[in-house]
Amino acid sequence: MGILSGNPQNEPMHYGEVFGVWMYLSTTKGLLAGYQTALNHTGDHDLKSFLEDMMRSMKQEVEQLDELLKVNGIGLPPAPPDRPIANLESIPAGARMNDPEIAAGVTRDIAAGLVACSQIMAQSIREDIGMLFGQYHVAKAQFGLRLLRISKEKGWLVPPPLHIQTPELVHA
Repeated sequence: MGILSGNPQNEPMHYGEVFGVWMYLSTTKGLLAGYQTALNHTGDHDLKSFLEDMMRSMKQEVEQLDELLKVNGIGLPPAPPDRPIANLESIPAGARMNDPEIAAGVTRDIAAGLVACSQIMAQSIREDIGMLFGQYHVAKAQFGLRLLRISKEKGWLVPPPLHIQTPELVHA
């Protein structure tokens, strides 16, 4: 047990931790490029501000996880190039992603990110990695709530059928 005691940063990462962190990092780098593109298509000020805040948080995650993998001698996943800033008006109307589509896609990504963070936390035996992904999980939950509120305020949320009345049960 000597190898798994003391400072967790001195413990080696196991294969599950390596794979989970590497895949999370790879996905985050790809999503950042996608959100840069979405930012060019966004006309709504609140959604634009939300995306900028979320991207700042994601860039911090990338820096932390790049460093974690480097320190542990693990090769880093490739990152797509940054997307250039474009003027919304220069994108043809038929080629634009609209704000509700962007919000729905980001909502989906946040939900998947929550699951990924939970999985990495559950499989980690290094406390520092578990805690790091616990922080990411909390941040994603907060971003998810913020985006839900924006989507409701803007009328973008399409709820599933609401269960208002229950049918009378037929007695046989």
